[in-house]
Amino acid sequence: MNLPLKKPIIFFDLETTGTDIVRDKIVEITILRIDINQQENLHTYLINPERPIPPAVTKIHHITDEMVKDKPTFKELAHTIYQHFEGADIAGFNALKFDIPLLAEEFLRCNIDFSMKNRNIIDVQVIFHKMEQRNLSAAYKFYCKKDLENAHSSEADTVATYEILKAQLDFYPQLPKTIKELSQFSAHHRHADLYGHIIYNDKNEEVFNFGKYKGQLVADVLKKDSGYYGWLQNADFPLYTKKIITEIFLRENQK
Repeated sequence: MNLPLKKPIIFFDLETTGTDIVRDKIVEITILRIDINQQENLHTYLINPERPIPPAVTKIHHITDEMVKDKPTFKELAHTIYQHFEGADIAGFNALKFDIPLLAEEFLRCNIDFSMKNRNIIDVQVIFHKMEQRNLSAAYKFYCKKDLENAHSSEADTVATYEILKAQLDFYPQLPKTIKELSQFSAHHRHADLYGHIIYNDKNEEVFNFGKYKGQLVADVLKKDSGYYGWLQNADFPLYTKKIITEIFLRENQK
């Protein structure tokens, strides 16, 4: 079945220099934008990460230093890539834990405020694991009855993810039928910062999910421990986490 869209949705996948969200860089991104009329627009960009790609990583996605040495950097492509995502919900495979956080870091390094507010996020992997407990290639074989050729290329993985979600909607009549409900179903937690360092409680209040103040309201901690904000900003946390903490800090100081 077609996706029940009220606004466009982006399916995307990254190939990177590694798995460290704070330090690693994107070497390839594929973006599949599905408009409300179900029209599909597919774009793939090879990106110069401005650092060597580890040989062990190249063995996985087959992208070499030679392939990207003359390609544009993420900074050079950032505004073009951002335009694809503008006004759209987002879907991916393992997107909540990896692809979205790393993409957000790349945008923030370019001083582009990539906000997740007013976006629904669907993680097809979460739906799959809740229903079947397998990986992308197995999901593609199970739902689409096809072998996934060129696995670990961003384009193959992106298109497969889109096809799997459509097949899941047909396969499981009990699944939610709106993008917002699918977003809620495929979420691990209600994260405020993409990484799970800050989550929402039942009252929709931001709560620390790590460290000595775990379980406490961010607003309360920033009020009672004036030095903690500075420590967080200087510590080795993702830029998006720091951005959310700053937003809370400024909001509370304006009250």
